Amino acid sequence: MSERYLALVLHAPTDLRVDEREVGPIAASQVLVRVGMGGICGSDLHYFHHGGFGAIRVKEPMALGHEVAGTVSAVGAEVSKVKVGDRVAVNPSLPCGQCRFCLEGLPNQCTEMRYFGSAMRTPHVQGAFRNLLVCEAEQCERVSADTPMALASLAEPFAVGLHAVSRAGSLLGKRVLVSGCGPIGAMVIAAARLHGAAEIIATDVVDAPLKVVRAMGADKTFNVASEPDWGQAYAHDKGQIDVMIECSGNERALRSGLEVMRPRGVVVQLGLGGDVSIPQNVIVAKELLMMGSFRFHAEFALAVKLINEKRVDLAPVITRSFAMKHAVQAFELASDRQRAMKVLIDFGAEA
Repeated sequence: MSERYLALVLHAPTDLRVDEREVGPIAASQVLVRVGMGGICGSDLHYFHHGGFGAIRVKEPMALGHEVAGTVSAVGAEVSKVKVGDRVAVNPSLPCGQCRFCLEGLPNQCTEMRYFGSAMRTPHVQGAFRNLLVCEAEQCERVSADTPMALASLAEPFAVGLHAVSRAGSLLGKRVLVSGCGPIGAMVIAAARLHGAAEIIATDVVDAPLKVVRAMGADKTFNVASEPDWGQAYAHDKGQIDVMIECSGNERALRSGLEVMRPRGVVVQLGLGGDVSIPQNVIVAKELLMMGSFRFHAEFALAVKLINEKRVDLAPVITRSFAMKHAVQAFELASDRQRAMKVLIDFGAEA
């Protein structure tokens, strides 16, 4: 009889259930991971509350989650990268390696990408919020024995931050503005600090996350809702900000950031929102360079390495963990920016 597992499955908006499913066979290149911890992401919240985002909608029951870490409990016949008993962070991204973009060295743009917990394809790619997960061995990165599983589960969002920072180019000695201080904004701040930013300024419309990002390395923080004139100190002489990494997806945040950018500064758009209008005259006159940042690739292994080596402390972003059976409560807390930054699911906890 095949082994069975429990998964957090979304059946409809706010209808999140613990379902029992069958593990199935493990291919020669695959491993079975007993999941320890998983982090709730913004995309998980969109699925939970709205059944999707943009044109993407859940059309069939789908397990959520893509930020997980655990312990290898079985390996396929051809696996040599990891062994039974290894603690691993699991990369949720599985590019095909054969499409045009993979062959051009842009696997994060893979046209056949399979990403845990995504309704972009039908059948959907089932998520990793389960106590047993089958994945490719190449998706696993070893976690050191003294690294808490909770921190290991943050490798994926940290990789997103590392990729965004890499898109901006060198940050050495630069003044960096990070707008939007949710979990991804916090990870960008940690990455920017590691990459040599001289000063990091963080903005948001809520006080609670600003307190967290100060612990993550932000030098100055501004609540733009209560301090609407925050940018005046950085707007003189055509602007004082070298690099802006916009993490909120909010048009107002982007426009106010453009006002304080110095000529030939770099703007990285990381946050996802709807269509926005931008002041072309500002971009043209200041000769600003604008670009997007999408997911990651090589940065995942780097994220795990930096966490393992204690070169970054991501602990301030963790709000609380919940047992799997209290997942709905966990999602509700994660939805409250006044009270939560990163909420985790502990797949080994009973209470």
